[in-house]
Amino acid sequence: MARGAAVVAAAAALLVVVCAAAQAPSSPRLPSNYHVINPGRFGKRDQQLSCTDSNGNKAVCMAKCDKRCPNQCIVMCPGCKTFCMCDFYPGVSCGDPRFTGGDGNNFYFHGKKDQDFCIVSDADLHINAHFIGKRNPAMSRDFTWIQALGIRFADHRLYMGALKTAKWSSDVDRLELAFDGAPVDVPAELGARWESAAVPGLTVTRTAATNAVRVQLAGVLDIMANVVPITEQDSRIHNYGVTEEDSLAHLDLGFKFYDLSDDVHGVLGQTYRSDYVNKLSVSASMPVMGGAPSYVVSDIFSTDCAVARFGRRAGISMVTGTAN
Repeated sequence: MARGAAVVAAAAALLVVVCAAAQAPSSPRLPSNYHVINPGRFGKRDQQLSCTDSNGNKAVCMAKCDKRCPNQCIVMCPGCKTFCMCDFYPGVSCGDPRFTGGDGNNFYFHGKKDQDFCIVSDADLHINAHFIGKRNPAMSRDFTWIQALGIRFADHRLYMGALKTAKWSSDVDRLELAFDGAPVDVPAELGARWESAAVPGLTVTRTAATNAVRVQLAGVLDIMANVVPITEQDSRIHNYGVTEEDSLAHLDLGFKFYDLSDDVHGVLGQTYRSDYVNKLSVSASMPVMGGAPSYVVSDIFSTDCAVARFGRRAGISMVTGTAN
């Protein structure tokens, strides 16, 4: 997603953000005075949030999401400045899966509905995405969105997904999390945190009371995940075909990686290689990465895609060692 110079400068003044490095030394931090705006109900795009100045130096102000990210954004209080997720995180996947690669270029990967694809595959880390979608008879492909992630590292499996939802309400949590088959329960309040007893350094923190979390594995990955619906307005504009039975709730995602090898592959992973050559038309309005058969996996946790790298290097337990 393109960013204006003013947005970049403003974001830099608020916090340190690493926008293109795959091997950053530390995780970017969102300041304590931020809030996340999500749609208040199905189809509501302009939800506003009040920022109260606890020091009494500034008047109370109202903020709403920019048109670039109408479904979810970050608000910095008390100044009421708003930013899109893409302003903070590289590797972002938004909507009809649009990724920002490790090389800084945007591209689309449409995949196919009701199938799983490996988006990152390295010797010690493997991430699959499950796609949902709608068929448009006038097109040769499905409209698709990422509904869930299956993350493997060492001998562990982490799942995060958006539950199927009829009528959307941001007051209802539609995010499902599980670690090694057991549910991950995080209290529904901003800043609530879950820490793994089995893997030190693995945490899940709510960035909003519902539908938004940050998953971190120290020294390995940092993922921002937000459950969002397809709004009625988006459906009308793009002919998505949203019905009252299904709001097509899906994940908007931000990825950051710290320990990828130069052999990494997958839809997104390959863009972090030093020898990656972008053959897409970056000037096109919708540069599309093809080759979907190379990334198909048999289920959300499988590592049987044609470009799989997981488990190829000795000492796979180093991932949990890094977390320690």
